[in-house]
Amino acid sequence: MQHRIVVLGAGYAGAIAAGRLARRLHREDVAITLVNAEPDFVERVRMHQLATGQDLPSRPLGEMFAGTGVALRIAKVTAVDVDRKAVTVVDANGPGEPEAEELEYDTLVYALGSTWNDQGVPGAAEYAHQIAGRPGALRLRERLARLDAGEPVVVVGGGLTGLEAATEIAEARPDLDVALAARGELGDWLSSKGRRHLLRVFDELGITVHEHALVTGVEADRVSTTGGGTIPAAVTVWTTGFAVHPIARATTLDVTDTGRIVVDGTMRSVSHPDVYAIGDAALAMGPGDKPLRMSCASGTPMAWQAADAIAARLTGGKLPNAPLRYFNQCISLGRGEGLIQYVTADDRSVRAALTGRFAAVYKELVCKGAVWGVAHPTLGLPTRRRHVVRQPARARTPVSTAA
Repeated sequence: MQHRIVVLGAGYAGAIAAGRLARRLHREDVAITLVNAEPDFVERVRMHQLATGQDLPSRPLGEMFAGTGVALRIAKVTAVDVDRKAVTVVDANGPGEPEAEELEYDTLVYALGSTWNDQGVPGAAEYAHQIAGRPGALRLRERLARLDAGEPVVVVGGGLTGLEAATEIAEARPDLDVALAARGELGDWLSSKGRRHLLRVFDELGITVHEHALVTGVEADRVSTTGGGTIPAAVTVWTTGFAVHPIARATTLDVTDTGRIVVDGTMRSVSHPDVYAIGDAALAMGPGDKPLRMSCASGTPMAWQAADAIAARLTGGKLPNAPLRYFNQCISLGRGEGLIQYVTADDRSVRAALTGRFAAVYKELVCKGAVWGVAHPTLGLPTRRRHVVRQPARARTPVSTAA
C-alpha cells in the first residue's frame, strides 16, 4: 500500500518540497498529491513588477509537474483535521456548484503560506492596495494605470517589500509623486554602505521618505500618522508584513498566537509527528534561537529540510543536519539598481554590501534560480530514489538551531 503524502500549497516552499520528495522516493511506494488553489505558479517575489505593468511568464503547474509522479489537484483547502488525518478541499475550477471532498494522508506537508496583514489599522482593508499575491498586484496595476501625472502614491512599510514597491513604482512612473512611510528610519537595519546607497537611489528617483511615521489610519485620499499628521495618497500600498492562513489555528496543532505552526529542526510539528510545516506558515528557529523570517530565503531551505526528513524517516536513512541560516538580503531597487546586504547567520547586517547594477543582476539571478528550481522539480540533486521501509530513521541529532 502506498504511503500517501499530501502537500498543501504550491508556492516556493510547497512546490520545492513536492519535487524533492519525488526525487527522493520511489513512485510505487508513495502517492504524492500537491494541492493548490491556482493552476499557475506565482513568482511572489516579483509582484511589485507585475503591479507596475511588467508581464511575467505564465508557469502552469500542470506542465511543471507533468511526468514527475506528483499528482496536482487544483482546489481550495477549507479545513484540515490533523487527528483524523484528512484535508477538506473544494475544486477551484470545477463546473457547477463545487462540492467538498476529503483527501486522506499519512504524511502532511503544510505550506499554505501567508497573505497581507492590515494589522487592524482603520481603513487599510477598505482603501489600501497590497502585493502579497497576484490578484492584489493586478488590482494595483489597474489603479496605477488610471492615475494622472502628479498624483500621490504612498507605500506604507519600510521593509524589503516596501523598498522594492516604492522604487519600482517611482522608476516605472516618474510622473507620479511617490512617498514611503516608515515606522523607523529608512533602512535602519542595513550597514552604513547599504543605507547610503538606498538613500541615494531614493533621492535619484524622487521618492519622499517619511521616517518615524507610524500609519494609524487610511482613507481614500490620505493616510494618517501618529501625532496627527497626514500624507496625501491617491493610492496607498500596504507592505507592513504578512499574516498566515487561519486554517492551522482552527486545528489541534501547536501554533503560536499568530497562527504559525511550531516545528522542530526537521520542520516536523511538535504536536503531530505526521505533519510538517514549511514556509511562512511555520515557526522554525534559526541561529541564535531566533525565528526564521517569512521569506523565500527561509522557505526554500525549510522545504529541503522537510522533504529530506520525510524521506529519511520513511526509508530508514539519516535525518538531515543542515543548518538553516542566512547569507544575504537581496533587494531590487527598480530594474537597474539593487542592494545585496550581506548578513550573519542570524540575519544581522555586516559591513559588506554589493550595490548598483551588479547587485541588480545578482538579485535577478537569485529570482531566476528560485523559479528554475520550481519549474524543474525532479532535476538536480538528489536524484537517487529510495524505497520506503517504514522504519524510524537512525538516531541523529537534528538541526542544532531548532526550537
